[in-house]
Amino acid sequence: MIVKKLHVSGIRAERAYTAGFLSIGMSVITWCASPSVGKKGEEGADRLGIFVGEWAPTFFALGLALSTCEK
Repeated sequence: MIVKKLHVSGIRAERAYTAGFLSIGMSVITWCASPSVGKKGEEGADRLGIFVGEWAPTFFALGLALSTCEK
């Protein structure tokens, strides 16, 4: 139901896959930049990097679901 609504609204599998790869890159960037920017140091960087990194499987799963809907 949600995947069909996303498909009807114009979101395609390629966009979801792109968002997945971007979230991986964003995870690495936030993990590297966080210790120097934040007050929490390495712990905060690890938490933020892991949080953003967990988005990638969600976007890849959405991409897979959208690709089956497109067929």
